[in-house]
Amino acid sequence: MRSLLIPLAGVLLLSACGTAGAANGPERRIIAENDAPNVGASVDSDTARVRRATAAYRQLDAAVADGYARSVTQCIQHPRHGVMGYHHGNRALMDARIELEKPEILVYSRTPSGESVLNGVEYVVPFTSLPRTATPPRVMGQALKPSDELQLWYLHVWIWRENPSGLFADWNPSLRC
Repeated sequence: MRSLLIPLAGVLLLSACGTAGAANGPERRIIAENDAPNVGASVDSDTARVRRATAAYRQLDAAVADGYARSVTQCIQHPRHGVMGYHHGNRALMDARIELEKPEILVYSRTPSGESVLNGVEYVVPFTSLPRTATPPRVMGQALKPSDELQLWYLHVWIWRENPSGLFADWNPSLRC
């Protein structure tokens, strides 16, 4: 499967930009490992599992060692809705299965010094593995969303960075590229 960054940027008409700020003011608070969002016991439990599984990926080198892309040059943003961030995908995980503790994409922002900061994950199932006409796959009690333009199902989960738009929102208005 082609890199997801270029299709995301082109199809969704999103802007690419330089580094993303990662200040820790109230509007950009990093969610602590034991600070589960209050969205229900099952989702809280699943969020904690994903945090444990991805804790090492707070260091980009650990993610790269496990097959995630190192070099991602575009930060996906929307002028009104906020930022998705830098999408570091693992092609080996792009199949019909959704594994809670093995997200297909890790979503980062960058500090002014260029350090990558893990904000969340994205689950992806390509239409080539599960057609658009199929029942949407689910994870954490949520149905993945179809993207006809990108030919895939997807769901963002903001497990490491609080998102005022919600745990499963596409865009985080508190982040900047």
